[in-house]
Amino acid sequence: MPHLPVEQLPTPRSLTRSMAMELLSADIAVEVETTVGYSSRDPFALSILFHLPGDAPVLWRIDREMLLAGVLGATGDGEVRVTPAPGGMLHLRLGVAGHCALVRCGQEQLARLVRDTFRLVPQGTEGRHIDWQPLLDSLSH
Repeated sequence: MPHLPVEQLPTPRSLTRSMAMELLSADIAVEVETTVGYSSRDPFALSILFHLPGDAPVLWRIDREMLLAGVLGATGDGEVRVTPAPGGMLHLRLGVAGHCALVRCGQEQLARLVRDTFRLVPQGTEGRHIDWQPLLDSLSH
């Protein structure tokens, strides 16, 4: 099978920021340190790594456009739901209803980080940053 010429991928770009978030329960809010990351090789999503005391870190991948939309109004379905909260905060519901975590974070801090990802990879150019060759190679076997 002939190989089609593959367009040169842009140089990978990434950003990582520490961010304090709160894990909410019915009667208490517990601060949880997180690391929020973005890679142009996975251009549609941010990763949020929750550093839980005494447990292994927990990783969630969340669509960057969903996070921005959640600043304006409730969005999401299934395992991820994002809603604005009072006091300039944002709620992230992670997991299926009945078995989920509710996390609160600063709306502006997260929105600023998401906007920075659009400077690295502008909307509409995401596909040019994905290395499709491994997928194409696996399909040809």
